[in-house]
Amino acid sequence: MDSYLTFAILVFTSFFTLINPLGTMPIFMSMTTTLSNEKRKSTAKKASITAFFTIIAFAFSGQVLFKFFGISVNSFRIVGGVIFFAMGWDMLQARLGNIKHTDNEEKINAYVDDISITPLAIPMICGPGAITNAIILMDESDTLTKKIVLILVIFSVLLLTYLILIGASKITDKLGETGNKVMMRLMGLIVMVIAVEFFFSGLKPILLSIINGQ
Repeated sequence: MDSYLTFAILVFTSFFTLINPLGTMPIFMSMTTTLSNEKRKSTAKKASITAFFTIIAFAFSGQVLFKFFGISVNSFRIVGGVIFFAMGWDMLQARLGNIKHTDNEEKINAYVDDISITPLAIPMICGPGAITNAIILMDESDTLTKKIVLILVIFSVLLLTYLILIGASKITDKLGETGNKVMMRLMGLIVMVIAVEFFFSGLKPILLSIINGQ
């Protein structure tokens, strides 16, 4: 029993650190600043559910898929960096969330579906670190009980992430329109910095392998 508890604590701490819902919260606030509370909750819910099933899918088949398609985690980081940079640029221009100003409910729902999957679920919540961690820990789960513990703990981390994102709605409401625009631009700069880190952390190993290969 102690070994399972130790394993559960390891899984929880590693995933909570890698997913970092507290760091995701300000970005979520900026991207949903002009959405209603109901739409914000829907976005957080869809993002958390998508991230959960993506992590579980990679945990069980990640290595096979990566080898089959010839995909590396470093390539995933580069793509994530490009997505983050584009998102950060839009935030810097305070363009995200403007879809709220239209009366077309279909467009609002499309916007919610779009940002809940990319970039919130992937790669913001379910990033390269979380995917790699899931693959490694699944390989280390040598018993059925450990595999069940792994799945349950991942679920608890994503549930906690969902609750934290929902709590961001109250902060957004208190900031007001001007405060939200200021925060959106500030977070845009931060997201662009994160994008550069993502991009070069994936590019550097690839370039080194090419140089060493030559």
